[in-house]
Amino acid sequence: MVKVKTFATELKIFHTMKELDDLDRQVNEFIKENNIKKVISVSDTCTTDDKGATIGVIRVVAYE
Repeated sequence: MVKVKTFATELKIFHTMKELDDLDRQVNEFIKENNIKKVISVSDTCTTDDKGATIGVIRVVAYE
């Protein structure tokens, strides 16, 4: 059965690389802790404020 897990992080100016590293770490820990053997898809999308500036990232992982 295919399952989906969503992760999100806020992005702050000058901290983006650290925040993306933290998001990667969070996803990898989830995969390890849940003994996931098959990842089907990983997709990122940005969230924006009312001026169009990127303020966050949503990462969706589909797995079995």
